[in-house]
Amino acid sequence: MQRQAHSVTLDTAAKALSVNWQARMAQRRTTEQALPDVPAGLPILMQVDPGLDLDALRDKFEFEIVAEQEDGYVIVASEDIQLASFRALAQGFAVSLRGSATIAQVHTLFDDPNQTDRLGRILSEHLMNLWGNIDEDQPYIVDFGIACTGTQEIPPRPIRGRRVTDAQWAAKEFEWSEKRASAYNEWDDIKMERETSIQKFAEFYQAEILHLTDTSDFEAGVLPDSFTVRLKISGKGLKDFVLNYPFIFEVVEPEDIALPQNPGGEAAQVATAVAPMAPEIDAPAVCVIDSGIQEAHVLLQPGIDQATSHCFLPGEAATAVADEVVPGGHGTRVAGAVLYGEDVPTEGTPQLLFWVQNARVLDAQNTMPVDLFPPEALRKAVERFNDGPRQTRIFNHSINARGYCRTRYMSSWAAEIDQLCNERDILVVQSAGNLPLQGTSPLLGLADHLNAGRDYPAYLNENSARIANPGQSLQALTVGSIAYGFAELGAWRTFATHPSAPSAFSRSGPGIWNVIKPEVVEYGGDAVRTNNVPPDIQAGGRIPAACPNLVRSTLSSTGPATDRDTAGTSYAAPKVARIAAQVQRILPAEPALLYRALIVQSAQWPAWAEDILSRLRNPAPSMTPAEKQALIAAASSAFRTLGFGVPDEARATANTDHRTTLITSGDAEIRAGECQIYQVPIPAELRQQADEFDIRIDVTMSYVAQPRRTRRNLRRYLSTWVDWKASKLGEGLHDFRVRAMKDATNGEAPLPGSTLPWALHDKPQDGLIREFKRNSGTVQKDWAVVRSNSLPDHFCIAVVGHQGWSYDPDSTARYVLAVTFEVLGGEITIYGPLRAAIAELQAETEAEIEADEVEVEIEATERWVVRAGLPG
Repeated sequence: MQRQAHSVTLDTAAKALSVNWQARMAQRRTTEQALPDVPAGLPILMQVDPGLDLDALRDKFEFEIVAEQEDGYVIVASEDIQLASFRALAQGFAVSLRGSATIAQVHTLFDDPNQTDRLGRILSEHLMNLWGNIDEDQPYIVDFGIACTGTQEIPPRPIRGRRVTDAQWAAKEFEWSEKRASAYNEWDDIKMERETSIQKFAEFYQAEILHLTDTSDFEAGVLPDSFTVRLKISGKGLKDFVLNYPFIFEVVEPEDIALPQNPGGEAAQVATAVAPMAPEIDAPAVCVIDSGIQEAHVLLQPGIDQATSHCFLPGEAATAVADEVVPGGHGTRVAGAVLYGEDVPTEGTPQLLFWVQNARVLDAQNTMPVDLFPPEALRKAVERFNDGPRQTRIFNHSINARGYCRTRYMSSWAAEIDQLCNERDILVVQSAGNLPLQGTSPLLGLADHLNAGRDYPAYLNENSARIANPGQSLQALTVGSIAYGFAELGAWRTFATHPSAPSAFSRSGPGIWNVIKPEVVEYGGDAVRTNNVPPDIQAGGRIPAACPNLVRSTLSSTGPATDRDTAGTSYAAPKVARIAAQVQRILPAEPALLYRALIVQSAQWPAWAEDILSRLRNPAPSMTPAEKQALIAAASSAFRTLGFGVPDEARATANTDHRTTLITSGDAEIRAGECQIYQVPIPAELRQQADEFDIRIDVTMSYVAQPRRTRRNLRRYLSTWVDWKASKLGEGLHDFRVRAMKDATNGEAPLPGSTLPWALHDKPQDGLIREFKRNSGTVQKDWAVVRSNSLPDHFCIAVVGHQGWSYDPDSTARYVLAVTFEVLGGEITIYGPLRAAIAELQAETEAEIEADEVEVEIEATERWVVRAGLPG
C-alpha cells in the first residue's frame, strides 16, 4: 500500500505540473503582444534522497540537471512536457516494474503554479524580497547563471574481458571514445543554442547585454556546465525570463566593489632620498590587478614593468594606467607592499627582487563599472599577463565585493579564479575583504555590531562578517588581516589589545561549504575607537601606529611618498604575494600549486593563539570540563580569523639545521579511486628512546581540479576531489598501505596504532580545533606536536583521489605535497640526518625497481619518497 500511495502521489504531481505548465505557455502565446520564444523545457523543483546519484535522473527520466541544492533539493528541466517517461515509471513502481526502483528515491515533485519555491532557490535574497514589487517599466541590471549540461553523459569506459581479441577491444575502445567526444560536442552545442536564445530574448525586450560569456574555454575535456549573462532589462522582461526560461539556476544583482578601509588623509610633501635598483631582467613578476599604479613614483619606478601595463576599463585608453584614487591611491599602495613588505626604505639604494605589473580594472572612485563584469576583467588580465613575455604566475587581487559571500553556489567571480587556476599554472592572492565602519542590514559594520551588544572580537564570528566575494574561491590564497598591537592616542585606542590580534575590520571564515578561509593572515592594521557609549569609530589613520607603512600616490593630491594613514586587508594580501614571489625566485621551475602549499606550510599561529593549543595539548591536571570547552571554543574562534596563521618567508624558502621541509617536485596527477603513498624515513638520531624532544610535524597538500558551478556541494563542485591520510604512531608500513587503500575504496580497516594529535584532523570532532576538518578545501594543512621517542621508523602519507562530478575516467586532479619536521627546542640537528636517510631509501628503492625490472602496483602508485627538499 505504501508503495502504491507513493506511486500515485508522484504521478498526480507530475500530471499537475505538466497541465499547469502547458496552460501557462498557452496563455503566454495568446497575450495581446506576442512574447519571445523560450526553449522547450518544464522546470521542476524536486526533493530526492540525498544519497541518490543525480545522474539517475538523467538516465531514467531524461531530466537535465539544472541545479543541485542542499537537503536533496534539485532543480531539473524536462523537454518532455508531458513527463511521459517519469509518469510511466511512477505508475510501474506500484506494480514493481523492472527499472522503476529509482522512483523510491524521489520524495516529492513540487506542484507550485506560482513557482514560489523555485524562485526562492534561484533568486538572491534581495531580489526575492523585491520580486512582488518589481516595476515592469524600470530597468534592472541582473546576473543570470545558465546551466547547459543537457542529458548526455560520458558512458563508463569498457572493461576488457579475457577472451576479447585485440581487434574487438580496439573496436570497443573506438566506440567509447566516439561517444565521449559526442558528449563534449553536445555540451558545446547546447551552450551556443542557449546563448543565441538569450540574445533573441534580449532583442525583444530591448535589453542590453552587458556580458555574455562562459566560465571556461571549452577545450577538449572541459565540461561547459554553465555560463553567466549580465543583462540590463526591464522589469517585465526580467519576470518573463525568470519565470519561463527553464535553465536558470541563479539570479543575482551585481555586487558593489568595496572601497578601501580608509582612503587616507593629506599631509605635507616629504622628500625621499631613496634610489631603488631595478630587479634582474629574469626576476619573477607579480601582476597587481587594481586601480592602477603611479608608475613614476620614486620608490616604484625601477620595479614597474611599464611595457606591459594595461587598462581594462571600458571607454578608457589602454594606456590609462595611472592610479587616480584620491587621496593616496589604492593600487600604488598595494604595489609598494608587494615590493617592500613591512620595510619601506627611507634612504639608500635597495635592490628590488622582482617586477610589478600594472593591470588597471578599478576607476578613480575605486569601483568597477557595472559594464565591466568582474570575472571577465579578471580573466582578461590573467590571460594577457600569463601569456605575456614574463609568463606571469602570481597575481595580487585586493578587490572584493562590499558584502559577505553567498553560500548557495560558488559565485561566477570566485569560480573564474578556480577555473583559471585549473587551466593555467598561476596563483591568485586574494584579500578577505573589509567590514565597513557602519553599514545597513544585512551588511553590518563595526558600529552596528557594537551598538547591538556584540563586542570585538566576538562579532567576527557572525555570518555578516563572513569572507567577501570572491575570497571564497577554493583556489585563491585568501588573506585576512591582523593588527600590530595595542596603540592609544588621546581619546582613541585600537580595537586590538595585544600583538597579532585580528583586525577589527578583517572578514573571517569559514567560506562556502565550511571551507577554511582565510588560509593565512598578514599585518594590515586596525580600526580605532573611543570609550564613549556608544563609541566613536574611525579607520586606523587616526593613530599612525595602528596602520602599515605604505607607499602612497602623489598624483592627485599633496602628501608624503609614504605614510601610515590607512588600513585594510587590501594591504595584507600583497605581503603574501611578496612571499610567493620569493618562493618563485628559489623554485622557478616548480608549479604555482607548490608556492601556495609552501606559504600555507610556513604559516603559524601567533603566540597568544598558539598558547590556546598548547594548553589543549597539555592540559593542567586541575582543568575542569568547562575550562576545556572554553579553550576549544577559543581555538575555533581563533581559527575563523587566523586560518593557518602568519606565513614566514624564511620558513617558506629555506631549511635550517633544526627544521626540514620536504616537497614533491612538479605536480602529480591522481584519478578517482587511486591512492599514492609517500614514505619518509625517520633517522635513528631523532627517535632515541632516552630523549624526549618536542617534534612538530606539518603536512600541506595543495591541489586543483575542474570546477562546476551548478552543484551546491563541495565534492560535486570539482571533477575529482582529493584528501590525504597519515600513518599512525606504531603503525607499520604494510598496515598503513592496507588502511589507506581500504579508505580509498570506502571500506574500513581497524588496524593498530594511535593517531597523531593533529590540530584539525579529518573529522571535525577529533582535532584540537573543532568544527573544522582539514580536507574541506583544496589546500589541506594539519600539524601535530609529538615526543621524539614516540616516532616510528617511517612516516607515511597517502594521497587519495575521489570521484567528483566527472565520470570521465581520464579526469584527474593535480597536486603537490609538503612535509616539515622541526625540533622545537633545537636540541638536535635534523637536516643532515633526514637528508641522508632519504638518500639511502631512494637508493634502496631504485635498486629494488632495477632488480625487479618493474614497479609493483597494488591499486596505487607508490611514491616512496618525497623527492626534493628546500635549500639548506
